[in-house]
Amino acid sequence: MQVYDTTLRDGAQREGITYSVVDKLAVARLLDEFGVGFIEGGWPGALPKDTEFFRRARTELNLRHALFTAFGSTRKAGTTADKDPQVKALLDAETPVVTLVAKSDVRHVERALRTTLEENLAMVRDTVELLVREGRRVFLDCEHFYDGFHFNPDYTTLVAYTALEAGAEASVMCDTNGGMLPSMVTRVVGDVVERLTALGVTDPVTRLGMHAQNDTSCAVANTIAAVEAGVPHFQGTANGYGERPGNADLFAVVANLQLKLGRKVLPDGCLEQMVRVSHAIAEIANIAPDTHQAYAGSSAFAHKAGLHASAIKVDPLLYNHVEPTVVGNDMRILVTEMAGRASVELKSRELGVDLAGHPEALARVTDQVKQLEAQGWSFEAADASFELMIRSELGDAAAQRPFSLESYRVLVEHREDGAVVSEATVKVRVRGERVIATAEGNGPVNALDNSLRVALTKHFPELADFELADYKVRILEGSHGTGAITRVLVETRGSGKDWTTVGVHENVVEASWHALVDALTYGLARTYALGSTSSA
Repeated sequence: MQVYDTTLRDGAQREGITYSVVDKLAVARLLDEFGVGFIEGGWPGALPKDTEFFRRARTELNLRHALFTAFGSTRKAGTTADKDPQVKALLDAETPVVTLVAKSDVRHVERALRTTLEENLAMVRDTVELLVREGRRVFLDCEHFYDGFHFNPDYTTLVAYTALEAGAEASVMCDTNGGMLPSMVTRVVGDVVERLTALGVTDPVTRLGMHAQNDTSCAVANTIAAVEAGVPHFQGTANGYGERPGNADLFAVVANLQLKLGRKVLPDGCLEQMVRVSHAIAEIANIAPDTHQAYAGSSAFAHKAGLHASAIKVDPLLYNHVEPTVVGNDMRILVTEMAGRASVELKSRELGVDLAGHPEALARVTDQVKQLEAQGWSFEAADASFELMIRSELGDAAAQRPFSLESYRVLVEHREDGAVVSEATVKVRVRGERVIATAEGNGPVNALDNSLRVALTKHFPELADFELADYKVRILEGSHGTGAITRVLVETRGSGKDWTTVGVHENVVEASWHALVDALTYGLARTYALGSTSSA
């Protein structure tokens, strides 16, 4: 099976999602930890951000499971593949795999591309052949495949055939408009296989792929139907992100194939990372995790009815379709928020702190996570804050704050000329010294960050290497108006590493303060090898 993820390209087309380059690097690492086979990074050459991402990915991504993939179109009509700048950008991305998109619906070829059917086939053939000669593995996304097949099955099949004959590893049948139902998918796959066989393709079903949009809420079911029909390559996105109602939820597809159909889809030990990866990507996308998402949602194995609870006391599987831990989730009886000890222990070990030998600390951390998450905190995408919590419970000096706060003040001045200036003053004690520092910024949080750095840099010159890379604010679900609870995620970069911290408060500046302090504390602790940092 080929698990192909397109979260960073097709998934990023969801309304409201805007990934920075740092975000994309973080999402790619998470997807690799989940064990996908291919990570489609975006469209180099078409978008400056994607071009920068591919440049950085060459040196900053060390993927263990996935192959990095560039996405782009076939050559333009009226030119040659070796002279098309977009094709050159695909080669310049230096990925081992390239996925091309081509029109496979006669109507789109004639009306959208405004070229001939023969030229469209030549565009496919020329581009695939060039990339294969250059040593790339190639997939062809046949856009509007299902709609095109219903309108003109001969031509749509011919597009897929042309790519395979030119050396493409697979022709992917794309339900671009998302209008199919599972029975339709099964029928089309069978028909396409017969037609490709007649054209001389050996065992054609093994060279087909499936890409499903979710406009009928059937993207996952349609993908499963294609796989059950013999298709070995399927595409999806984390949490089903994508344009309109979205794409096939990669997590649900993988879990269904592996747990229900017994297919070997992911490497050993990866499936249980599902919940962690799902929620972390949601936080990076700045979208609240779907609590009712199959397998990965916090409510996926939550039980409220008394009848359920009494049965679960006898055997949890009486009301759970799978054991929740196999996907990294926990069963919950809805009396209060719960945080699983096993999840905390697993995550702490991943961060290099083994709580297995400290059961009391493990219990305290679990309780603290439970209490804080009930107040709106989330550590899914804030590993640095979580690690500091763990180390604090173990009495690690590295987790202690490098200063103590006396007070801070933030002013925002809107001047007559329209200029808006923010100024912050902090009063702290550092190594026995009382320090007062003032700084300006382009906003209250930036000013607060700057003033804190001014106050601390004398004692910790390493702070000069730390950079505020990203800042996200979310109004928490169930809160209302300007008095709502806010969650802040701060991403910091330093010495070739990025880390994320979290803060929650009714006041957005105070929430930001918590996240900023954690960010600097973690960065200094890491600089001093998590053990020798002096504390106030």
